[in-house]
Amino acid sequence: MNRIGKKCTEFLLEFPPQHQNQQPGFEYLMTPLPIFDNPNYKASGKLAGKVAVITGGDSGLGRAVAVCYAKEGAKVVITYLNEVQDAEDTVRYIQAFGGTVCAIQTDVTKPCSCTQLVDQVLQMYGHLDILVNNAGVQYQQKRLEDISLEQFDYTMKVNVYGMFSLTKAALPYMKSGASIINVTSITTFKGEPELIDYVTTKGAIVGFTRSLSTNLAAKNIRVNAISPGFFWTPLQPACWEAEKIPFLAADCPMKRAGQPYEIAPIFVYLASEDASYTTGQIFHINGGEYKG
Repeated sequence: MNRIGKKCTEFLLEFPPQHQNQQPGFEYLMTPLPIFDNPNYKASGKLAGKVAVITGGDSGLGRAVAVCYAKEGAKVVITYLNEVQDAEDTVRYIQAFGGTVCAIQTDVTKPCSCTQLVDQVLQMYGHLDILVNNAGVQYQQKRLEDISLEQFDYTMKVNVYGMFSLTKAALPYMKSGASIINVTSITTFKGEPELIDYVTTKGAIVGFTRSLSTNLAAKNIRVNAISPGFFWTPLQPACWEAEKIPFLAADCPMKRAGQPYEIAPIFVYLASEDASYTTGQIFHINGGEYKG
């Protein structure tokens, strides 16, 4: 099920037109399926004994991070909204190589759900060391006038309020050496005319990351963010009109989309002791695109 193919160096330069009529999207419906695991990855136990919560860990970048964390010895908790099959697939995959993983259905737009999630994690494992705020939605709209207040509000609630609420719920239980990793976007730094509300939320994540990192530095709790370029995840067909999919990575210097497994190691670095002097930073993983 890892879908890696024979060689990690064999990449598609273009994806066929496709669209899904739901947010967040479903990975199992994508063509071709994303590559979320690199069988050549050499784990060394960098996260042994740690407990990690990954929102949106059922698919896309979140699934790749969950797999990599589990390989490095972490006990992984992934959250999902309604992507039951994707979540079950991820759990089965991690358990098949002996990893420890649990999937919890969570609506991050509800602060009470975030609190309940943290309570469940503490009941299961007794501590929480790594928080990855990855859950997000994006909706394509041609004009600002086409963005309804309801859409703007929901995008804010998932992408920003969810991050805020879960971080606030988890923070009292995170000790010295803990790591918070937020997911922003290259669109924050280059703009995207048809994702105005989404880009607004991703800009807020940069500000939140940098401010919280200075606030928590004295407690030795590190806060960083990762800014992906175009990666082949369910977010793409769930957002864009079908005919735009083949051209989404056209302006990237590497002339291709990233596969989820290609970004997972930076999440490992930021969660591990290797990054003990790294906080308040934004890491750009985007195939060489402009990043401001």
